[in-house]
Amino acid sequence: MTVHGITSPVLDALQSIVGKDGVLTDAAGMAGYLGDWSGDYRGAALAVLRPGSVAEVQALVRGCGSLGLGIIPQGGNTGLVAGAIDSNGSGTVIVSLERLNAIRLVDADNFILQADAGCVLQAIKDTAEEKDCLFPLALGAQGSCRIGGNAATNAGGVNVLRYGMARDLILGLEVVLADGELWNGFCGLRKNNSGYDLKQLFIGAEGTLGIITGVEVKLFPKPARVETAYIGVASFEAAIALFRQARRDCSDLVSAFEIIGAECIELARLVNSEMIAPVAAPVQVLIELSSSALVDLNAVLVGFLAGAMEKGLVGEAVLAASGAQAKSFWSIREGLVEGQAKRGYHVRTDLSVRISDIPALIERARRFVKAEHPGWTPLAYGHAGDGNIHFNVLPPLGLPDAEARARGSGITEGLYDITTCLGGSISAEHGIGRSRSREFWSGLSPVHRRLVSALKNALDPKGLMNPGCLLPSTETTP
Repeated sequence: MTVHGITSPVLDALQSIVGKDGVLTDAAGMAGYLGDWSGDYRGAALAVLRPGSVAEVQALVRGCGSLGLGIIPQGGNTGLVAGAIDSNGSGTVIVSLERLNAIRLVDADNFILQADAGCVLQAIKDTAEEKDCLFPLALGAQGSCRIGGNAATNAGGVNVLRYGMARDLILGLEVVLADGELWNGFCGLRKNNSGYDLKQLFIGAEGTLGIITGVEVKLFPKPARVETAYIGVASFEAAIALFRQARRDCSDLVSAFEIIGAECIELARLVNSEMIAPVAAPVQVLIELSSSALVDLNAVLVGFLAGAMEKGLVGEAVLAASGAQAKSFWSIREGLVEGQAKRGYHVRTDLSVRISDIPALIERARRFVKAEHPGWTPLAYGHAGDGNIHFNVLPPLGLPDAEARARGSGITEGLYDITTCLGGSISAEHGIGRSRSREFWSGLSPVHRRLVSALKNALDPKGLMNPGCLLPSTETTP
């Protein structure tokens, strides 16, 4: 007998571990776990498993291993590359970490926080703030993404310039390995030069080597002052010149430096029709300075902008007079992402190049779209301070979805080629998942492939950990 594709003996075995409420097999119950935030991907699975403890995760991994079931770990399901969604779902189950959501430890004296992998990022940030500390990982999805997924995908966000990626913020991990054994890598040490740094194997591995069940992160002193400005410049070349000047004039006080092409503003208005950009310029810059020390940040920012205006780098600028006004500036940056989702299918990229190559990337990409795909609308924005540009392309309104997606694949390939020619990466912060695994694998050197395969085979010899994610399942042997 089968129940929605899963046999009764298998179902009984899984329920014996997590209970009946911990196993979902009905279409309605599983629906929220089988689609991504953007609506681009729909998946399938035999069941959704919801363990309530680390011990249950271990038991599930052992049980699935004995049954030959592939395991897809899932956190908040906010990813954009189908890393936690398998469109085939043949022989796989989703293991959701949502019930493992406790803050385990906050040590403000040592600036350390430990949390279950299923803890929502915003809850970690709020807990840190209650202790007069800062956890600086900042993402648009921070109200729903979970810290285990942030670690598994090496999440980025707007504060990478100042604080680094997720791997720079993680002190230790707790991981259930493919054989069900538990590795506890918590140590609380910032300096620990004793052999291999094993946690780094699992950060960015997207659940292909094990299931992260706990995360230990660095905290920082809460900034006492924050200053924000919205700036208009004539071009992306001017924006990068402005960034170079900001790094010299403001040094490590710069916590964010975002660039937005003026063409993106209409997308933000799809979320808030009354939104008005503070400046009117071909390229707009959002810069944030922060400090926990008694530094007159306003004077620093005003001085920097005055100098930049004298050099002709800045046309106009608006300094936020309050926290509410600063929030309204950031709502433009956040809104343009949501606006794209509201408009429907679009080509989405997550490109990384050297900072000095950002203008060339955008210019070449725009030229490519105009020449090869007339009628499509390019959008350029991103975390310019760390070289990460989201160059997205909107299909013409009214173009049938199937045709748009078919054409979109060719556009994506062209944008990847441009990025590769500049020595860049096709994934700056979103990861590889399933949607980019072919391009990722084909772009690796033979030596790189051999090393990746060796790691996968050593830690997951049965190939059951998130099969098909990151590297094609047929490519796991040297």
